[in-house]
Amino acid sequence: MAIEVGAKLEGKVTGITHFGAFVDLSGGVTGLVHISEIADNYVKDVKDHLKLDDIVTVKVINVDKDGKIGLSIKQAIDRPEGQPAPQRERFNRGGGDRGGRPFKPSSGRAPYNKTSFEDKMLRFLKDSEERISSLKKNTEGKRGGRGAKRV
Repeated sequence: MAIEVGAKLEGKVTGITHFGAFVDLSGGVTGLVHISEIADNYVKDVKDHLKLDDIVTVKVINVDKDGKIGLSIKQAIDRPEGQPAPQRERFNRGGGDRGGRPFKPSSGRAPYNKTSFEDKMLRFLKDSEERISSLKKNTEGKRGGRGAKRV
C-alpha cells in the first residue's frame, strides 16, 4: 500500500514518547505524530491525550526519502467550510517568567501591529545603546587595563 501525502487513514497507537506517538497504519507501516500535531491546544504530555492501543484517524503530512512518515491528528479533523482551526493561546516567552501565563501586551506601548518601522528601529537603537553602556560599565573595571582606575 502506497502512503500518499494528504491521505486520511486510521491507525493504532503503538508507542508513546515525550515528543510524540508512533501509529501503526497497516501492513507494518508506522508513522510519527509529533506532539505539536496531536491537538489544537497546547500539549504538555502526550499521555494526557493518547494511550497505547488507541485507534486514531491521522492525516499524512509528509513522507521522507528514507521512509519516515509524518502524521497529524489535528489536521485529520473535518471542520465545516469557513471554520478555521482554533487559535492557540499566545504565551509570554520573554523575561524570567516561563510559567505558561497568557501573553498580555504592556499598556505603555502601542500595539505591536500598529507601530511603524521607524518607531521600532528607534526603540531597538535605544535599547541596544543602553545594553552596550551597561556592559561597558560592568566589564571595564574587571579587565585590569584600558581605562581601569588605579589607586
